Amino acid sequence: MLDKNGIAKRIAKEIKDRYYVNLGIGIPTLVANYIPDGVNVVLQSENGLLGMGPFPYEGEEDADLINAGKQTITTLPGSSIFDSAMSFGMIRSQKIDLTILGAMEVSENGDIANWKIPGKMVKGMGGAMDLVASAKNIIVAMQHVNKAGESKLLPQCTLPLTGVKCIKKIVTELAVLDVLSEGGFKLIERAPGVSVDYIRQATLGKLFADDNVPEMKLD
Repeated sequence: MLDKNGIAKRIAKEIKDRYYVNLGIGIPTLVANYIPDGVNVVLQSENGLLGMGPFPYEGEEDADLINAGKQTITTLPGSSIFDSAMSFGMIRSQKIDLTILGAMEVSENGDIANWKIPGKMVKGMGGAMDLVASAKNIIVAMQHVNKAGESKLLPQCTLPLTGVKCIKKIVTELAVLDVLSEGGFKLIERAPGVSVDYIRQATLGKLFADDNVPEMKLD
């Protein structure tokens, strides 16, 4: 079973050379720390930054450099800072190759709910609506089950939707799964020490799995 850093490390393997990548709030921000050596990517933040680097070390934070989640960040040589209107212009014109988002729920059809729990105070949807509507490829980084042990991979989302039929791949503490175009989750890899049966029990949506599902390779 993976921790949050393990999820981020596995997702980082999906990033290809010369990609423009947007990292959502939560687990996705950790992906910046695990970009493979030799892979040159440009990380984009919707508050107006290209060329985001890994998180700063303690004591080296610059309060003027933050991502969309208001976390302090670093910049790389050649980075640029601009207004959010230009940033969303990049997103809406499909200049982003890969978006990595957190989620509260994902349905077997690829719907995502990641911005609101009814009855609880929220700050708003932020850039998620534009990202799910415009991104060429979206990967979700999330916990497989909630704090009550209930599956977050469902036949249908129960929370307000952010986007419909837009998610391609999901990485959780238990598994890597593809969302099939015809509906359902396809188990691609399992976390070290986690069985296929355990993943089945934790997945409420339709799950397809071969007899021999390989373990994730993080190194």
